[in-house]
Amino acid sequence: MAMAWKSICKQSDLVAGAGVAAMVNGEQVALFYVPESEHQVFAIGNWDPLGKANVLSRGLVAHLQDKWVVASPLYKQHFELTSGQCLEETVSVPHFQAKLENEQVYLLLP
Repeated sequence: MAMAWKSICKQSDLVAGAGVAAMVNGEQVALFYVPESEHQVFAIGNWDPLGKANVLSRGLVAHLQDKWVVASPLYKQHFELTSGQCLEETVSVPHFQAKLENEQVYLLLP
């Protein structure tokens, strides 16, 4: 299946240094706007596999071990925003390529 960029929301829907949740193809995705990072916009699955809840969009964004991460609001594990990998456990969440273009947020989706 071919991948294509899909418009998800406007940049103005995002909050700098924080996350918001969006429904994308029937799944909750956590979108993060980090203007001081190289990529600026990140997208990972919103489901915390350890806390068993859709809460990652509510976590705290930080720069840890030279990586942009979000700390789960439940048990505080850190998930990399570029890969979805958990730093403390051997679990990960889905991650999506994201970009900001003309004040629109896009995800690369099938």
